[in-house]
Amino acid sequence: MPLDICQQFTDTIFRDGPSGLQGDSKREGGRLIAIVGFVCFTVSGPESPVLRKPGMNGRSLFGAGVERFRLTHHPVLRYTVCMRKTYKYRMYPTKKQGKSLNETLSECRWLYNHLLEGRKSTYEQTGKSLSLYQQQETFSLLKAERPTLKGVHSQVLQNVAVRIDLAMKAFFRRLKSGEKPGYPRFRGADRYDSFTFPQSGFSITHDDRVCLSKIGSIKMVSHRPIKGTLKTCTISRSSTGKWYVCFSVECEPERLPYTPEQVGIDVGLKTFATLSDASQIENPRFIRREEKALAKVQRKHSKLAKGTPQRRKHRKAVARVHERIAFRRENFTHQQSRQIVDRFGVICVEDLTVNRMVHNHCLAKSISDAAWSQFFGQLSCKAEEAGRAFTRVNPAYTTQDCNRCHHRQKMPLSERTYHCPCCLLSIDRDLNAAKNILALGLQGRVVPEAPCLETGE
Repeated sequence: MPLDICQQFTDTIFRDGPSGLQGDSKREGGRLIAIVGFVCFTVSGPESPVLRKPGMNGRSLFGAGVERFRLTHHPVLRYTVCMRKTYKYRMYPTKKQGKSLNETLSECRWLYNHLLEGRKSTYEQTGKSLSLYQQQETFSLLKAERPTLKGVHSQVLQNVAVRIDLAMKAFFRRLKSGEKPGYPRFRGADRYDSFTFPQSGFSITHDDRVCLSKIGSIKMVSHRPIKGTLKTCTISRSSTGKWYVCFSVECEPERLPYTPEQVGIDVGLKTFATLSDASQIENPRFIRREEKALAKVQRKHSKLAKGTPQRRKHRKAVARVHERIAFRRENFTHQQSRQIVDRFGVICVEDLTVNRMVHNHCLAKSISDAAWSQFFGQLSCKAEEAGRAFTRVNPAYTTQDCNRCHHRQKMPLSERTYHCPCCLLSIDRDLNAAKNILALGLQGRVVPEAPCLETGE
């Protein structure tokens, strides 16, 4: 979190690096606490703090050879606060460029399988696994054996090795924690659909085209401007054959004005969400609306003989229906999460384990269609950028407890109204749960007293 501490003093603050600090300094809990005059600040972030004042460039507190200067205004100690965002755009490559993109994906897929096989065979023979850098050192030999690899940017190939390394680390992490390990799989022709430029090899032209090394300049639909510093570029191919480019940028968060409004959100199937202020969000049930269209294309697809070009071509028709459903669902969750973040300063939701809830075969389809996890994920990201407080609470007994007297009673799904026998409260069960979620979220919040800091910082 950014830290701004202002104090007026006119003495020399520092010279010749940290050894020139005027005042005492000490270490406490692994953090350097420097006491300068009447100002006490703590250095504990990943970035070196910078002293800034109007009209003068700040110098790093820990940099060598810091020049002496005299502060006559309010010095401010700041942490550089940045966040990562991703901008996704549709691309329209030509036939030649589409062929180059597919060839790049094919080479990356081959390299992925080759590196995975290398790790597997080495471990079986020696009992030790290859490291990331050991595999990256073999790329020059692989290019000599397979010349088509030279048509792919070098950093794209290095990123393939990084993906293998991350997959193996996740495998061993799950193994140690007792989860289902899930050993990394070899990728088939349709199972590898993206490649990444991690540092260089890409750029955006003045006419909104994306230039990719060894591929060319591709038309891009720039429907929104990019704010921030470009970091990485990922090219992906959808199941329907559409091409997209994703730019990861480093930018400053866009804070929203402070609002004291608080809300608890109870998600469900009858209504998508019920808010503690008694407002409701209707459940659109996208997959239910498209069931007839989906059944029609699947019926035609099942009549085509397996392994034939006709069946392979018609697979895109089925994928387009699923894609249309996913687009509408994502648009809906984006709009609703944006409205909630704009309205409320404190947002409390249930910490649901949706993967276990879909084990109920009677409700699995409706729960998957509701997309609660997607909604909570977007809500969390937007709230963090806007400076809102986002809290997940334990959902246990939020439906069974009375929000007024906290009496607990069983509530079957068929019973839609909560009747409390103690305080005689009669309220909708979802509204009662939303108010309980808000109360639990406020109990778990610890608001430190910091009168010198602005809200959201």
